[in-house]
Amino acid sequence: MKTLICTLFTIFILSCTMQAQDIYKGFFLKNNVVAHRGAWKNTKTPQNSVASVKEAIRLGCAGVEIDVRMTSDGVLVLCHDDDHFGTHVDTHTYAELVITKLPNGENIPTLDAVLMELQKQSYTRLFLEIKPLSTKEKTIKSVEKIVQMVNSMGAVPWVYYISFDYDAMKKVRELSPAVPVAFLGGSKSPEELAADKIGADYHQNEFGKKPDFIEKAKKLGVSVCAWTVNSGEDMDNLIKQEVDYITTDEPELLLSKNAQTCTSGAKK
Repeated sequence: MKTLICTLFTIFILSCTMQAQDIYKGFFLKNNVVAHRGAWKNTKTPQNSVASVKEAIRLGCAGVEIDVRMTSDGVLVLCHDDDHFGTHVDTHTYAELVITKLPNGENIPTLDAVLMELQKQSYTRLFLEIKPLSTKEKTIKSVEKIVQMVNSMGAVPWVYYISFDYDAMKKVRELSPAVPVAFLGGSKSPEELAADKIGADYHQNEFGKKPDFIEKAKKLGVSVCAWTVNSGEDMDNLIKQEVDYITTDEPELLLSKNAQTCTSGAKK
């Protein structure tokens, strides 16, 4: 009995000391669907809203993509453009931004609110796009605040960082070496990305210009994602090439494509 108790205690201690990503990595969905700014188009919810994030989770998407900016008083908010209904985000305070609500009545969402929503489940991850701000200094400061928030909230397993700013991705890699990160800009080769341990999350047209990119990236262990893919034909093409993730405004269509692929494979 004493030996059994010691063994159970040892297992408990080991589980407590494991990194969160090791505990949760087996639970997240393995499909390739990332809902672009949430699942908004067919659900009639606003882009980059808590409601659209919830819809992506409800649909069973592997990921939900959001855009994050920092206000002048350091609040991290969801907003794709540099302005929120005409009010410039990084030169105004959060209190000034919440004056104008989203069409569904939500205030401009904060990153911590979305992270809390994601942490209620363990099958949909957050593809967190760090938007370049008006200066490089502001951008890097926002990176530091974002990573600090994700870490302090214990949300590391849920987050996949992406950005058009390569320096921002290198900063994330420096601050949090184990997290997945990917570059959106399309200008880096598989070799450059592999050297910096950064993935490729490129517009689908980039892969057409560089037909051997996906094959090279896979051989080098570089993750490959594509955006923003909304036609069934383009989805089929990328599914055949076995890219890791496909970001889309039509997550329902891509989910149905995956289901058809699975059914077809099972019949063979």
